[in-house]
Amino acid sequence: MILHDKISAQLPAWRERMKSLAKEHADVVVDQVTVGQVVGGMRDIKSLVTDISYVDPAEGIRFRGMSIPEVLAALPKPDGAEMPYVGGLFYLLLIGAVPTKRQAEAVEKEWAKRAKVPAYVFKMLKAMPKDTHPMTLLSQAVLALQNDSLFAKQYHEGIKKDAYWEPTLEDAMNLTAKLPVIAAFIYRLKYKDGGVPKYDRKLDYGANFARMMGVEDEKGYADLARLYFILHSDHESGNVSAHATHLVGSTLSDAYYAFSAGLNGLAGPLHGLANQECLGWLIDVHKKLGGVPSREQLYQFAWDTLNGGKVIPGYGHAVLRVPDPRFTAQMSYAKAHFPQDELVRLADMVFDVVPAVLKEQGKAKNPAPNVDAISGTLQYYYGVREFDFYTVLFGVGRGLGVMANLVWARALGQPLERPKSLSTKMLEDIVAKAG
Repeated sequence: MILHDKISAQLPAWRERMKSLAKEHADVVVDQVTVGQVVGGMRDIKSLVTDISYVDPAEGIRFRGMSIPEVLAALPKPDGAEMPYVGGLFYLLLIGAVPTKRQAEAVEKEWAKRAKVPAYVFKMLKAMPKDTHPMTLLSQAVLALQNDSLFAKQYHEGIKKDAYWEPTLEDAMNLTAKLPVIAAFIYRLKYKDGGVPKYDRKLDYGANFARMMGVEDEKGYADLARLYFILHSDHESGNVSAHATHLVGSTLSDAYYAFSAGLNGLAGPLHGLANQECLGWLIDVHKKLGGVPSREQLYQFAWDTLNGGKVIPGYGHAVLRVPDPRFTAQMSYAKAHFPQDELVRLADMVFDVVPAVLKEQGKAKNPAPNVDAISGTLQYYYGVREFDFYTVLFGVGRGLGVMANLVWARALGQPLERPKSLSTKMLEDIVAKAG
């Protein structure tokens, strides 16, 4: 497999770098922790390492050092497509280099060989209560696949530690190959005919997902799927879904256990569910103001929202101090393909009005839009209007980033994560001594 060979060639140098840091520079101070960070959810504490992605406050997410515009321009595309191969993005995350078209297609072919989902997974999902949330179904399906984990099997057979990454890579490829099939089945099961989708080996990852979803504008939705999965793939290791996957993986749980944990974190309202809240707010504005309002009407509506003790979803980010490039990429796509859509026009006006309102209010450190401010709107345009499903789409994309991180965590022998806790009294004593 091309990914295995490329990683294997890089490993000696990477392991030497990590060994040097751990043995020769272990006492070098990186950061200082404040009481506010301890009691405030460990916000901004520099305590994880990943080379897969980094959130630059001034430029947004960087995948292997490349900005979103650079990634979208550099990665190879399927013939006739506007957006790159998802397999090319996965190659970039794992290898750290932009693939050729042939290399991206090699990843796509690997996925096609591994995409078949065992029948018992579909049977299990069908047996779940009809009102089960789609994210519960996705997490359960991932857990059900654990039975086929190559890492778990080889670990119990006594595999050497420096080879842990190899079956982990196999698990990562098998899991990411099956995610779009499972997601499309969940969509059909919950909202359509309940039919079992089949992966077409002649199509790429994005085109397969569009076909399996049964969206009317299949070609347009295939490009959106490629863009969506690329943009949502990773957001460095500190976000909940990535960190939960890393944390569970650090115990040497396999990819399926670890990613199921990450999905459970993604399902939270403060993480992956935010996209549906943003679209809901836009639809509410559209309904209450009778369509696309004037700038003045929207300005007043925004103030009424804030004065009513509510937030305007999709605006503000814990790290970024500029508009999220993932928002910009999706807005550019929407304005290029369906600029007259009323929700797109409204979202564009919100982008113009709401940051100014938030600045006037003076509470938001960063009033710029994040990725959630537009992502649901694009799905809505293509007819995927079941809000509860949106986080499943997020989960398919996020699987790419967290699996790349897990493979490298195993390859470099990253240790069990085990931070130390303090009692409230201990913190109070620290404060008293500092005063």
